[in-house]
Amino acid sequence: MWPDRRIIDLFKIEAPILLAPMAGVIDAEIAIAVAEGGGLASIPCAMISADKAREQVNIFRQRVRAPINLNFFCHEAVEADPAWEAVWRQRLAPYYRELGLDPDAPINAANRAPFDAAFCEVVEELRPEVVSFHFGLPDAPLLKRVKATGAIVISSATIVREAAWLENNGADIIIAQGAEAGGHRGMFLTDNLAEQPGTFALVPQVVDAVKVPVIAAGGIADGRGIAAAFALGASGVQIGSAYLRCPESKVSTPARAALAQAGDDSTVITNVMTGRPARGVGNRAMRELGPISQDAPAFPHAATALGPLKHAAEKQGRVDFTNLWAGQAIGLGRDMPAAELTLALAADAQDRLRRLAGG
Repeated sequence: MWPDRRIIDLFKIEAPILLAPMAGVIDAEIAIAVAEGGGLASIPCAMISADKAREQVNIFRQRVRAPINLNFFCHEAVEADPAWEAVWRQRLAPYYRELGLDPDAPINAANRAPFDAAFCEVVEELRPEVVSFHFGLPDAPLLKRVKATGAIVISSATIVREAAWLENNGADIIIAQGAEAGGHRGMFLTDNLAEQPGTFALVPQVVDAVKVPVIAAGGIADGRGIAAAFALGASGVQIGSAYLRCPESKVSTPARAALAQAGDDSTVITNVMTGRPARGVGNRAMRELGPISQDAPAFPHAATALGPLKHAAEKQGRVDFTNLWAGQAIGLGRDMPAAELTLALAADAQDRLRRLAGG
């Protein structure tokens, strides 16, 4: 039924649909549902501890017999710069005062840590079927240990040069992340946002440049997008935004309302929320501080001072300082259980592929 079965056969899943590992808004509950619908489940590990990752995988394994993908960031960690932090906190001070917060109060540091030896031990212990990375790949010794577990290794490319680098450095599958995609851009060999290609331009060029299977990501939220990705040579798709309104997602009530009202022109790429370019539904912080600001400290330190503002505003039902990561197809999202959505996406895509083939 699928014109390319490589992803299905490699992952041992029923539909070539990967749940995007959206840190902070999904956990084992939605992963289980997507697995039950025949897709590849993902657990985002960039914002949780090693023990929390163990807990999440154990919950998943107890509930369903299916493969799982553990996702990690592998950015180069940088220390917080006190002078830069001071400038940023001064920029945010009026918002603190508006919300009745002390601009000088101590704040817990942002918790987005890169893949390291401790998390590598978790992979060796839990032996997930798939391990995916964002912002390139970890150092060769760590990657060798991951691959020794038998895990299939995936990483994201935003340009063809990154895709070729990933293939040459050990990635088994490449995600071609178009500019439409929600969340952090997976850029690691470029920092030029102006040159980031869209999904329809990127996917066929990546397919032509590498021998490994390619997964399309960005702007794909229904059967039409999935069929289009296959027509461009992709072997599968990664979908995130379409799942944000599922009841199993951990999106807060005010954020869920904002996502439900979003349309094709609602998202922007910004660096003010974390210090690294990411696409999300525009909010007050993005509009008034950016969307791109030189004052934002390096990733992930920009998020530190925004934390108290986010929590205080959300208590008032506002998402002025909340990361509303979402792609340009957010308007195609649906309010339905994740397992049902996965099945519906696969069925719609297969129907459209049959029609395209004249069947």
